Amino acid sequence: MTAQQAPADDLARLGRVLGHVFADPDLLVQAVSHPSLLGLARNAARGYERLEFLGDRVLGLVVAEWLLERFPDEAEGAIARRHTALVRAESLALVAEAIDLGAHLRLSAGEGGAEMRPTPNVLADACEAVIGALYIDGGLEAARRFIRARWADLLAGDAAPPQDPKTALQEWAMARGRGLPEYTLLGRTGPDHAPAFQVKVAVAGLGEATGEGPSKRAAEKAAAAALLPGTMRA
Repeated sequence: MTAQQAPADDLARLGRVLGHVFADPDLLVQAVSHPSLLGLARNAARGYERLEFLGDRVLGLVVAEWLLERFPDEAEGAIARRHTALVRAESLALVAEAIDLGAHLRLSAGEGGAEMRPTPNVLADACEAVIGALYIDGGLEAARRFIRARWADLLAGDAAPPQDPKTALQEWAMARGRGLPEYTLLGRTGPDHAPAFQVKVAVAGLGEATGEGPSKRAAEKAAAAALLPGTMRA
């Protein structure tokens, strides 16, 4: 099924979940159309990448505004850690799953097909594209309404600002004079649309650990998290 063949009632159902009636339904079609879809190579603007670019910025703005309102007495560093946790790909994928966005995505046979589900990275990208489409069609208020409704549970889930594992490991090592943790890329596997990176982290006098993730940074965080329990007991 091509993006242009998306059933109107399917898009209408998604619009209701998003809490918005689109004046330009084609924006929603674009938001759920993966760039690898057959034929999009000749018209890249019809895939969701441009909307994803915009949605990323809109999400960042709305979440930043919300956090300053919600935590008026927190320092910038704590707010920044909360912001990073809320706008990361993992959070976007959770929201996408909550609204069953994967059931509405238009994927090429190679990307998904009838028997495959979209990867978390694809869900996260499409969720950003949906936010971009809401912003273009309904303005900032439409995007804000969706974000505040769907990110409320994620925001409420952390009473204290989350600590990035890489930051926590670095602070522990530096406080004990062991120097900065050293990260080494061990390899990359998987197809372009679903890569898996393997990274090793080492701290002088402590040891090393490995981690895997869909990006180099995610793999570094996983490796740091794997080493942290040992640092806490040392």
